[in-house]
Amino acid sequence: MVTDDSCGLEAITANIIIAYVRNNHLPGAILPDLIRTVHETLLSLGTTTAPPAPDSARPTPAEVRKSITPDALISFIDGRPYKTLKRHLTSRGLDAYSYRARFGLPADYPMVAASYSRDRSEIAKALGLGIPNRSKAATERPRSGL
Repeated sequence: MVTDDSCGLEAITANIIIAYVRNNHLPGAILPDLIRTVHETLLSLGTTTAPPAPDSARPTPAEVRKSITPDALISFIDGRPYKTLKRHLTSRGLDAYSYRARFGLPADYPMVAASYSRDRSEIAKALGLGIPNRSKAATERPRSGL
């Protein structure tokens, strides 16, 4: 009985042989051996199981602690330090949630280095951001001498 898989494999074998014979001079006596070899090779490719792709190794708790430094976060993807992981993760098709899930990180794992966050906070405060709108009378300074 011929299955769909074997017909597909025979067609692939035929296409490979046709392409090879078109571009190479070949004595007719070698052709059956070539067909057999190509077919057996294709069969072996289909039956062998490739080793599973190494799932992202889960870091140990010590590695997680070491990846968080005051000035940078060490990426588990490439091992490089980053002040913020957002752009790094986005360039690799990840977001914070999927990164944490992929490496088994806790939900409170930071995505921004502490010093960078502190610096940005100081800049925002210096610009007056985050201060609730006060009434105009409360913000006016009393005039002196008039």
